[in-house]
Amino acid sequence: MASLEEIRIARLKKLQKLQKAGVNPYPAKTDRNFEIGKLTKEFEKLRKENKPITIAGRIMALRAQGAIVFADLFDGTSLDGRQAGKFQILLKKRENINDKDFNLFTETIDIGDFIEVKGTLFITKRKEKTMQVSDWKILSKSLRPLPEKWHGLQDTEERYRKRYLDLLMNGELKKLIIKKSKFWDVIRAFFKEREFLEVETPTLELTTGGAEARPFKTHHNDFDLDMYLRISVGELWQKRLMAAGFPKTFEIGRIYRNEGTSPEHLQEFTNMEFYWGYADYRDGMKLVEELYKIIAKKIFGKTKFEYNGHTFDLNNEWREIDYVSEIKKQTGINIEKASEEEMKNKLDEFKVSYQGTNRERLIDTLWKHCRKNISGPAFLINHPSLVAPLAKKVLGKNVTQMFQPIIAGSEVGRGYSELNDPIDQKERFEIQQKLIDEGDEEAMMPDFEFIEMLEYGMPPTCGYGFGERLFAVLAGKPLRELQTFPLMKPKE
Repeated sequence: MASLEEIRIARLKKLQKLQKAGVNPYPAKTDRNFEIGKLTKEFEKLRKENKPITIAGRIMALRAQGAIVFADLFDGTSLDGRQAGKFQILLKKRENINDKDFNLFTETIDIGDFIEVKGTLFITKRKEKTMQVSDWKILSKSLRPLPEKWHGLQDTEERYRKRYLDLLMNGELKKLIIKKSKFWDVIRAFFKEREFLEVETPTLELTTGGAEARPFKTHHNDFDLDMYLRISVGELWQKRLMAAGFPKTFEIGRIYRNEGTSPEHLQEFTNMEFYWGYADYRDGMKLVEELYKIIAKKIFGKTKFEYNGHTFDLNNEWREIDYVSEIKKQTGINIEKASEEEMKNKLDEFKVSYQGTNRERLIDTLWKHCRKNISGPAFLINHPSLVAPLAKKVLGKNVTQMFQPIIAGSEVGRGYSELNDPIDQKERFEIQQKLIDEGDEEAMMPDFEFIEMLEYGMPPTCGYGFGERLFAVLAGKPLRELQTFPLMKPKE
């Protein structure tokens, strides 16, 4: 078997042969007048018309038998929402195509090359829709071979590093990437149908409000300011819009978290957040349940799923789980009364690693251990105010009006009745600042200009956010697998 370098040298010689024949191997323009998806759909009509048609694409298969060459051409165009765009072509020596052009094709063209072909349509004896080629043109000569058709790229790192090849050869992955695009289309349509205004908020911030995560830091040269890439989709900005008189807003955008990589965590991903004035967390729970069921039906055509050892049906009742009671039920720890030492001992007993030893981090880690045992669908409610610094408290209790959908052991969103009491918010920001001063890199950065906005007044508001993790759970795939281009370390 020839090595990659030997194949590359052989293809370079073919490139030179094209050039010597006066052919530009990389022209800027094609005379294509039909996408393959459309050609397939209108095949019978076009065949009866018997007029020459020009298509273009990448050669994915090549079968030469003396004076006959069959090839499969692929241009990626879709047909009725499915990835199609593949079509068979036939070159016959001395029949519609002259010897010179036929020989140049067989001597210089390989699987992976992009070509343009002109011809008429017919159906073979094997009932294959085919184009009989009368003329062809090279569009781009490939110098490296594509992966083997049936096995593609096997090494995970190689698949992620050469994602363009993985997507080209892996039909299932290609369909998932298309589905993910439609996932966001359905979400956008859902909110626009309910008169939510789509907005854009800053991705560079002086303080990373709206979530608890370690941010990426950068520097603004013109202002000579250290800044951060946002860790939420404009939570504190969208709340400012509530105060500005926009009662319903949403944004779909990229966020950045300088954290570890796992099947459920990435450093860069897409999230959606909505803010709904004059609504509370109970209104939000109803809206989110409705949205998730619509996503499941429109994108996946079902409501029952399996993921990570869990089975769940979104059409079942969404039960409510009390944060404190669930942790006590699963671990025996009452987080309202237990000391930090008791919580650490329990985590050690469960062999659960934890970062940070302050009370908030320990409680959060205990919950994350418990969450893995819940299939759902369920709403987690009554979070302690310590772990929900932006949520309104339940009257007379030290828990908040916060909710999180739980399915397949994962949190697939977070929302709450937004805190609009400036005095309470300031006190909670001060607690977060104390955590930061003590070295907690995930504590929420206070934004005291946000407090100033609250003093002008913000209506009762429900805010909610979720991201690609929901799609990953419904698709039954790790989150990293569903990134179009996963982040990779440079080759050493």
